[in-house]
Amino acid sequence: MKSILLTVISFCVISLSSCKKDDNSTNITTSAVTATVVTGNWRITYYYDTDHEETNNYSGYSFVFANNNTVTATKTGTTAINGTWNTALDDSKTKLVLSFSSPASFVEISDDWHVIERTDTKIRLQDVSGGNGGVDFLTFERN
Repeated sequence: MKSILLTVISFCVISLSSCKKDDNSTNITTSAVTATVVTGNWRITYYYDTDHEETNNYSGYSFVFANNNTVTATKTGTTAINGTWNTALDDSKTKLVLSFSSPASFVEISDDWHVIERTDTKIRLQDVSGGNGGVDFLTFERN
């Protein structure tokens, strides 16, 4: 019985020690984020502002991030909303910086967002507010 238990424990230790952490940090460089956002059209699939979800404010909008660091949000039947974007490093963390001057719902997502996940079809962002310490989340997914 002891040998079976010892075998099981050994197997578990070896299995756990050989597991590699799935770390997206190698995919979260400024150049990788830039290459990703300028490819295709994007939509906001999640926006959480400190204490409540506001994803519906962006329903139907398609975002195009251009190589000249402009971003355009379009929705059928509405005027295009123009802004700017950029990538940057802050404390060794990649940020996606968004800036819109209007309307209010787009000004709300104007911020320097930490990129917490980047794949070819999804970019998850997080911002910790300086004033109240609230945490905001924003997710873009490719159309």
